[in-house]
This record gives sequence, C-alpha cells and structure tokens, in this order.
Amino acid sequence: MDIPSPAKINLYLEVCGRRPDGYHNLNTLMCCIGLCDAIRLTFEQKSISVRCAHPDVPENESNLAARAARLFFEHTGLGRGIHIDIKKNIPVGAGLGGGSSNAAAVLKGLNTFYGSPVSQKDLYAIGKGIGADVPFFIYGKPAVATGIGDILTPCDCIESWPILLVYPAVAVSTAEVYKKLNLALTKTKKINTKNVFELKWDKDIAKQLFNDLETAASEICPEIQQAKASLLMHEASAALMTGSGSAVFGLYENMERAKKAYHAISHNRIWQLYLSHLVL
Repeated sequence: MDIPSPAKINLYLEVCGRRPDGYHNLNTLMCCIGLCDAIRLTFEQKSISVRCAHPDVPENESNLAARAARLFFEHTGLGRGIHIDIKKNIPVGAGLGGGSSNAAAVLKGLNTFYGSPVSQKDLYAIGKGIGADVPFFIYGKPAVATGIGDILTPCDCIESWPILLVYPAVAVSTAEVYKKLNLALTKTKKINTKNVFELKWDKDIAKQLFNDLETAASEICPEIQQAKASLLMHEASAALMTGSGSAVFGLYENMERAKKAYHAISHNRIWQLYLSHLVL
C-alpha cells in the first residue's frame, strides 16, 4: 500500500502556558500542504521493520512510524509485522511534522488493511500516545488544535493558498526552543482566535499570523529571520516560521508570484525551496 504523508504548517501558534506534565498548552491553526513523504507498507511480515535512506531518520523501533505499527498491533491483536519504506521529501527537524505524519499514515494504512477495526476516536487516542501532532495528521484537514495540540476543531475558512517554503538547512531542536521561550513576552495582543471561523483570509492575512516560538527559534537559527525577510521582499502576502522551526513559509496570492519568488530566491545554494499549496 502506497500512502502520501503530508507536511503541515501552523498559520498561527499561541503558547498558552506550561502544564504540570512538562508539556505546553497550545492554540494553533494547522493545515496540511502538498509537500509529502512517500510511505509504502508491506503487510503480513514476521516483525516490524523500517527502511529510509535519509541519514537522520532511524531505522529501528524509535522511528515514530514503527512505534505506530507496534501500538496498532497491541491495541487490536491483529497481525504482528509490517515493513515500512519511507521516502523523505519533508525536511527533517524543520517544524513540518514529518515524523508525526509518517506515524499517522501507518495507523491509517493498517486500519484500512484490516477492515477498520479501530474507530476514529480510538485512532486519535493511539496517535496522541505517539506525538501531539499525530491526531491532526489522522484528521488531515485544516483545524484549530488546543490542549497539547490534540484537541481538534475543524476550520473551514481557509483557502488553498499557494506557498513557498524555505528550509534554511538547519535543524532546530523543539526542546531547545521551548527552553529559550519567555512566556512573559508572548502575552502581547494577538488576533481573537476564538473568532477564527469568521476571519477572511484575504490580502490582509499578514495581520492574522503569529508564532510565539519564532523569537526563541530565531536566537538559535538566525537564518529564520533572513528567510522570512527574503519571502516578504519577494511579494509574499505574509511569511511566518512554522511550528518550532526552522522552516518558514510565504503565502502568495497566486502561483505565478510564488514561482517568481522561487526563481529569485533559488540563487541561495544552501536554502532548500519547495513550491506547494494549502491542502483543504
């Protein structure tokens, strides 16, 4: 079974406070984009195995996709093995959720193969045990995520905007970003996210975007602000770091402008550029 495993971006990300369990409560609007890893599942194997050519992706039980398979088998009692091939197109350590997306793809693929023995609700619960973003990727549509990112409310006000994604080729540790985060500085006035369903994502979209983690991540990786400035210089309607970084996306009115920016910025031989769009 071949399954696309999409990346995501955060159109806004508010850190609401630290929880007793060490996690942080979030309020974030997430959307999948057209950039995808390719997952191939080979069923009815004697054990769980993973193969991926990317040097930073583990090929053992620490891989989130392998963990997803193990938890599915434990939950259902069905099967005991699967081989997972992962072709990485999503940059690793970029805040695009590639590992969580891979895990969600495996859960959905296994559930389909075995005749949907697990309800959507229980699939979310299994996913939450793997990572906070996994339930969102199981859902697969634009959603406001609260709690640690696992409580989802559908968001139907998004348009399929073209985007240009810039990865500065520097992986950023989420743990390090949160260590540098100063919650006192995130208490600035932001959009009323409770009324997000009434927002019009038009040419003034820049006023609606923010990411509380951007300042902390930029201290670790100054290229984030350089990428953001370059996108805005090349006609992006808005630009923002996604997740905990280091990838930065620019939203464009149309694909022609996005392509023009791609060619203008592509002289930078270090940055990795991806033309894509929001997936509804």
